[in-house]
Amino acid sequence: MSLGAVGGTSSIRALLGPTNTGKTHRAVERMLEHPTGMIGLPLRLLAREIYDRLTLRLGESQVALVTGEEKRVGPRPRYWVCTTEAMPLDREVDFVAIDEIQLAGHAQRGHVFTHRLLHARGLAETWLLGSDTMRPLVERLVPTAELRSHPRLSTLRAAPAARLGALPPRSAVIAFSVPEVYELADRVRRRRGGAAVVHGALSPRTRNAQVAMYQAGEVDCLVATDAIGMGLNLDIDHVAFAELHKFDGRESRVLSAAELAQIAGRAGRHCADGTFGALSPRVLPPPLALDIENHRFPPVRRMVWRNAELDTRSIDDLLASLRQRPTRASFQLVERADDTSVLGLLADRPEIRQRAAKPERVALLWEVCQVPDFRRILVEHHAQLLAEIFMQLSGSRARLDPDWLDERVRRLEDTRGSIDELLMRMEAIRIWSYVAHRSHWLDDARHWQERARSVEDSLSEALHLRLVERFVERRARGGRARPRGSRAAGTGHEPLDERADGGHHPFRQLAALGLSGRAAPARPTAADQGWVDALCEAHHALFGLDAEGRVLGPRTDAVDPSTPADREPVARLCRGTDLLHPEMRLTLARDPGAGARSRVTRRLVAYTRDLVEEALGPLRDERLSALSAAGRGVIYQLEQGLGTALAAGAEDQLRALTARDRELCAAAGIELGAFVLYAPALLKPDAVLRRVALCTAFFGRRGLLETPASSRVSLVPTRALAPEIYSAIGYPLLGPRAVRADVAERAHARLREMAEVGPLVPPRELGSWLGCNRRELGAVVRALGFDPASR
Repeated sequence: MSLGAVGGTSSIRALLGPTNTGKTHRAVERMLEHPTGMIGLPLRLLAREIYDRLTLRLGESQVALVTGEEKRVGPRPRYWVCTTEAMPLDREVDFVAIDEIQLAGHAQRGHVFTHRLLHARGLAETWLLGSDTMRPLVERLVPTAELRSHPRLSTLRAAPAARLGALPPRSAVIAFSVPEVYELADRVRRRRGGAAVVHGALSPRTRNAQVAMYQAGEVDCLVATDAIGMGLNLDIDHVAFAELHKFDGRESRVLSAAELAQIAGRAGRHCADGTFGALSPRVLPPPLALDIENHRFPPVRRMVWRNAELDTRSIDDLLASLRQRPTRASFQLVERADDTSVLGLLADRPEIRQRAAKPERVALLWEVCQVPDFRRILVEHHAQLLAEIFMQLSGSRARLDPDWLDERVRRLEDTRGSIDELLMRMEAIRIWSYVAHRSHWLDDARHWQERARSVEDSLSEALHLRLVERFVERRARGGRARPRGSRAAGTGHEPLDERADGGHHPFRQLAALGLSGRAAPARPTAADQGWVDALCEAHHALFGLDAEGRVLGPRTDAVDPSTPADREPVARLCRGTDLLHPEMRLTLARDPGAGARSRVTRRLVAYTRDLVEEALGPLRDERLSALSAAGRGVIYQLEQGLGTALAAGAEDQLRALTARDRELCAAAGIELGAFVLYAPALLKPDAVLRRVALCTAFFGRRGLLETPASSRVSLVPTRALAPEIYSAIGYPLLGPRAVRADVAERAHARLREMAEVGPLVPPRELGSWLGCNRRELGAVVRALGFDPASR
């Protein structure tokens, strides 16, 4: 990414239009066509959704998630999914996308979107995504951008106002305050049996659990705030507005047609039509409804702006640079930014001014002022907390006192209490999670990051259970609703749903994943919910795999999940399109409910993607991207053989290799032998076990193929197994023996040396090399391409 001048040197495309035109989906797909990329999204929940979607396809090793309170960075990230504010602008990537650019007109956050729209650029390509209301400003401010629009994929129609009990199934009821969301969810429970709840204050973990419950059909109604308006993909047929006004932090105001349309557009995903209307007794004015149907809104006239070139020589200079007014008519100065408000309050404190007497201290103060107030309390109270943080960071230790931090985090570990109490603690722990990700503020940042995440996870689990207890009346067994488009249980494994707005979606067609015949428990228990949450958030290293292709996860009562004894089978790999793309079927010992199953499925599919990446190991080395066409052909053959290929099958490519190609392969740990091509790292026991598991899944020869012991140089082949299976586990078939690739190449090289000086008489030690007896040796030598002379 480059922070260049307006226009930049990268190809710029603006995709503008209404909701459900596939803008975000197209941007994600385009990003994957580049070697590296980054997408900035307006919500932490949406960033997590896109991250989950990508890890379903690529695994977690290649994808990074970066938000203010959460960082998941794999070992080799190629694609970065971020909230717009948290985008690491110093990282160069080939492709950059900024979603929902119309938020450049937002009173509080707009200046961030304005800055990204004008300056965040991919090295090769940049996409700007948003409403068509941004067209005049984009044309004026980014004149080199190619503007494109796409029609909505489905029709959106206004419907008459309806009472709560008369809403159609798969409805979302929209309110604009959390208390009203809860009041409505209570009414839905009494009339319809239950509701899922979504609002911006929920953690991704709680939100995912609630959405999974709705998507799986355990409830047929969703009660939410406008948090669902920014691209969250849900199966909604109808959107009903309980209110047409909201409190925006200063005053209660009527929502604009464009704001209502953003939310109404969640109805009818992909090619399914949707409807919207008011919740009786309210009524949508007919002109307003017509504007929403026709996507007809006034353009955004000005974008919110703030000076990005800050002067940190003194607090007063910093304040002056933040208050600098824009010089272009298309911009308006941000009216009220929380960080600027806090800075103004702290500037009035003599002790703060005394500490911030040098430019580096002023820069530190500004960094502290940007800690968000997730609690949404009075700015004076938030300023008091940030003053304490700054005084510690500007002190002699230049770090936060761990005892002071421990005291504040410990207060939030209590998972008892009401929904409101849990929500307040969750909002508070998000502050400490944000602080913990400022690594230079802490002595042991990793500890505090894990501590904050553990507290948030515990609160999320407790909150989800409270929400279910309060807003869901479990129906009789077998009486749960099915999601639109689902199939009846008991039909065997079904592939994950392909969605036009983002590829595989983990929330649909999951009733048939090996758990048909089991009814959902009357209500999820704390143990069940805790186990599901732990499994979904478990680190990659806590999963295991055996030669049968069974995926092992932490047991419910695990003491040390990293040990095999504390793992149990949770899924099995099964045949996919090829060796490199196995499918996965759940084999859980208990049924935690359809919604929880979908979450577990997503996590385990991501694990299998990482498993394949590990199985290919050196073949994924970045240096190999510089290979010639012939070199890439060799690597392709190695991939298809899970790391082993006979040289005879790649003669044309091998002849065309350049000296540079061979250097790159050697640097990546790939041996281009005269008889066999292989990667020594993929012949180690753990790597061979993964290869055996992938072969078992694809070829369906469960129980016939065993993982060779690490000391085995050859195997006695089974007639029931095809030769390509042995080659795919690293043991090419040589007559009566399947010989480990490195040993086969070593034997071939020795025989070739001997054949060059006279009649070939295999040396006696060759049999011990190959692990075969004297009777088998002649056939193995002939399979290596030599005609042995008799003694």
